[in-house]
Amino acid sequence: MPVRNDDKTLSRKQRLQEKQRRQLAVVDTVDKAEAKVRKAEVELAGAVTEAVQVFGDEQSASEGLDMPVEAIRRFLAMAQDEAAGAGDAVGAS
Repeated sequence: MPVRNDDKTLSRKQRLQEKQRRQLAVVDTVDKAEAKVRKAEVELAGAVTEAVQVFGDEQSASEGLDMPVEAIRRFLAMAQDEAAGAGDAVGAS
């Protein structure tokens, strides 16, 4: 007859399953958060692109936004990559 475990003592298999369940839940949470961050970065890249147009150039936008020129350039590149990706997706349809 198998040994019965009370609720306080889980079998090794149950502990492993619970650990895996928690790990998968955390991975899912991180994946969702990364997707939100990516979406926010794309939105910010669009706003920075607009700011550069409004301010006239990268340096002026940098000063107006209190953001390093390197960050401005990174967001401009991101917006350009995003636009190119959107163009590829439209062309593939």
